Amino acid sequence: MDRLYKKLEEYGKSDYYPFHMPGHKRNMDSSAASFPFDRDITEIHGFDNLHHAEGVIRDAQEYAAQIYGTQRCFFSVNGSTAALLAAISACVDKGGKILMARNCHKAVYHGLYIRDLHPIYIYPHEDSRLGINGGISPSCVERYIEENQDIQAVLITSPTYDGVVSDVKSIARSVHKYGISLIVDEAHGAHFHFSDYFPVSAAELGADIVVQSFHKTLPALTQTAVLHVCSDRVNVGKIKRFMGIYQTSSPSYILMASMDACMDRMNHTAGKKMFAEFTSQLEEARQRLMKCGHIRLITPEMINSTGVYDFDRSKLLFSTVGTSINGTELHRRLRNEFHIEMEMEAEKYVLGIASVGDTKEGLDRLCKAIEYIDTQVETVQEKTEKNVSYAKMKAFMTISQAMDAPQKRFYLEESVGKISGEFAYLYPPGIPVIVPGEQITGQFVRNMRRYMEQGLELQGLSDSSNETICAVIDSPVKE
Repeated sequence: MDRLYKKLEEYGKSDYYPFHMPGHKRNMDSSAASFPFDRDITEIHGFDNLHHAEGVIRDAQEYAAQIYGTQRCFFSVNGSTAALLAAISACVDKGGKILMARNCHKAVYHGLYIRDLHPIYIYPHEDSRLGINGGISPSCVERYIEENQDIQAVLITSPTYDGVVSDVKSIARSVHKYGISLIVDEAHGAHFHFSDYFPVSAAELGADIVVQSFHKTLPALTQTAVLHVCSDRVNVGKIKRFMGIYQTSSPSYILMASMDACMDRMNHTAGKKMFAEFTSQLEEARQRLMKCGHIRLITPEMINSTGVYDFDRSKLLFSTVGTSINGTELHRRLRNEFHIEMEMEAEKYVLGIASVGDTKEGLDRLCKAIEYIDTQVETVQEKTEKNVSYAKMKAFMTISQAMDAPQKRFYLEESVGKISGEFAYLYPPGIPVIVPGEQITGQFVRNMRRYMEQGLELQGLSDSSNETICAVIDSPVKE
């Protein structure tokens, strides 16, 4: 059987001349920088077509499905975003109703807008002391479906950006009682399958569709992701249709080959050895980091929240609660003093992602940096206020209605009580703190001010200064 990545390598070394796209014509001298032009091709003879796969790309997708034990696997060169949009569109009729976790990624909300869907939100419990969300309660899922039996699908994020895993098996059991599908955004869990050190993948626990980003935690190029179909409840024809709609008609062969090469490496002895060494080194680093006296490596036992069914230990969360620095300052020191770039800064912690691509030297460097900073910070009395980042918001309009309605810009303090016409979210992780159609509250404004004071990255508002917000003019809320 041909492997896509090897076929691409061979073609790059051949004497075939390209009178076809791309415009660089595989000429390395045509660019001011060095890129893998020799392997960057279009849909030419012998290389199949992602949108009508019946050859080498079909084989690559089937190979990934075989590895993960799923019924079908669809490659996405537009990341988990395209896969989530396709999953939502395939499972919920236009204008329909979906039950979803409120801490889903912004791509899910964009799916609601495109399909004019009516969401019912489940809010995860939050440990306000640490500033971390817990998981989703299976009993809450069942109760919400019972109360809204026109729901057509359920969508949760597991693991979360912080590594919290929900009880997917129990949630799936509850969802399937009502004959509907469970979609799991497992973008940060593509590595689960390859080691017992990590939680079990949702693909093995009853989810009907599982979306994974290879590029987040596996050795694959940015933008690479997959959509797994795991049950007969899913209309594969619709999945295929919407994957074609939400993805470019000119998919990158380099990206697809990256996924194929990733699977080939992970499925053989070299990959198994890499994971064995990685998990051993990661656990050694975690044990070492847990000895710090001030900056604390967060463990699942520390999270005072329900729904923490399991935890991804490749997520390295460093809490600054009770210390003389905050998350922003810790992130800055790691970058400026030690040239270590972390994944995300939050108010009360910093997040680093460890993966099979890490080296022992890299983990040791992080440990030394944290240990050094730990000796320089002091213990301080914790503030009694416990700010809630994702407070429950009241929706008066759908996302589509609000975004398409006439709007006017207001200063934040003048917008309280009005209906938001746009999103606002911290990025990363891209979870909205307000969604179009929801009523702007004083708590939201206070949160925005607090985030700005701490130097956190706020996105979504059309005013990049974050001083104003667009609100619906003809609001259904009485002034």
